[in-house]
Amino acid sequence: MPIVKGWSTELSIDVTSLGVQVHGGMGFIEETGAAQYYRDARILPIYEGTTAIQANDLIGRKTVRDGGKVAKALLAELAETVEALGSQPGAAFESMKKYFAQGERSLSAAVDFVVANTKRDPNAVFAGNVPYLKLAGIVLGGWQMARAARRQPEARRRPAVLRRQDRDRAVLSEHVLPLASALEASIPECEGRRGRVGFVGGSVLMRLRI
Repeated sequence: MPIVKGWSTELSIDVTSLGVQVHGGMGFIEETGAAQYYRDARILPIYEGTTAIQANDLIGRKTVRDGGKVAKALLAELAETVEALGSQPGAAFESMKKYFAQGERSLSAAVDFVVANTKRDPNAVFAGNVPYLKLAGIVLGGWQMARAARRQPEARRRPAVLRRQDRDRAVLSEHVLPLASALEASIPECEGRRGRVGFVGGSVLMRLRI
């Protein structure tokens, strides 16, 4: 739930902001209606628990409470999907396997860090709470796309659908999944750093000891 609520609503801001951008100056004024969508989307990461609150829930009650058992079981399913992608032909599947495998490794490293360090050094863990949530959202979103991709033979009877699915997979693989590695690097300790943090309105101010 925190991933669906937190990541999806943050993504809605990016999508509606792009909607304003593609309209140029007209998008900024009211005639197109694009600005209204942007304003409406902006409240979504705030009510019913801000993104930082959702991220805290993801760490405390969804990852750490059982020692990471559920999270690691989920990661095992992701690893199985990575292997299954290798049996699918085509450049789109090769690209998806490459970047999804990288994302799975990044999420696995983040989960290991969260589980190992929340009690010992909670400040270091919660410094990366929102990046952790976004990392999980991207990788798990990629996982669902990969699972759907394994049903591709059913789409071969509909070439237009197949072309659209290949395009969507390529965009996700080459433009979205690579962000997982950057998000992992922004989480203290995943790259061997320990952080001391302060929160201001959901943003993280870190003074890192390198």
